Amino acid sequence: MSTTDGLISRYYDWLKAKTNWREINDWVEITTPYLDRHNDCIQIYLKRQDGEWVLTDDGYTLADLAQSGCEIDTPRRKALLATALNGFGVQQTTFGALETKATEENFPLRKHSLLQAILAVNDLFYVARANVESFFFEDVALWLDDADVRYTLRVNFVGRSHYNHQFDFVVPKSKRAPERILRVINNPNKDTAQSTAFAWLDTKEVRPSDSQAFAILNDRDRQIGDAVPDALRSYDIVPIAWSKREEFRERLAA
Repeated sequence: MSTTDGLISRYYDWLKAKTNWREINDWVEITTPYLDRHNDCIQIYLKRQDGEWVLTDDGYTLADLAQSGCEIDTPRRKALLATALNGFGVQQTTFGALETKATEENFPLRKHSLLQAILAVNDLFYVARANVESFFFEDVALWLDDADVRYTLRVNFVGRSHYNHQFDFVVPKSKRAPERILRVINNPNKDTAQSTAFAWLDTKEVRPSDSQAFAILNDRDRQIGDAVPDALRSYDIVPIAWSKREEFRERLAA
């Protein structure tokens, strides 16, 4: 077994061991080891309905953001939300729940996709203060445009595990540089670093051998410390602190 296979196997073992299930009336509550922005375990709900399995967050993710002063109420923000959800095959219901449907065959994949969508939405719309008007993701896109970086927005790759992974920007190969794959991390912490590392581990072997991964870290209102950048580097992901982004302008624009 290769080093990569061993790491992925240990990740799945950890995920299985730390996931708990309990029945609540007609639903099954699934408590996962992934943490939300309050450091609470993310919970999703499962129910058999019309011959399919329905997986949902019961509206918690978007309701929690709204209660924190982050309303998804502008065309730009609604478009960002839709793009993020579509990348994982997740829908927003009329009452604001994030939901997907599964068969017995693809249940693990759909469960994974819903959890990744919840993590992505939490990070995309995370704001340190309720009155922040500009989301970090939007600022990154504007900076890349200003730097004349050519990119494709919101690209999905299927990894060796057959799970789908979404990356925020992909800069194509040029005569001077290989393919560069970027993920924006608005709220750098253990979970977002781990999610990014797993996505890259699972994806890198199906990409060109010289492809490079970068994580753009929001350090505008907080000190990140060494743990997150060091963890990313250990998986061959180059961390780019927002405060030091100009050091990488030429490398990304090449």
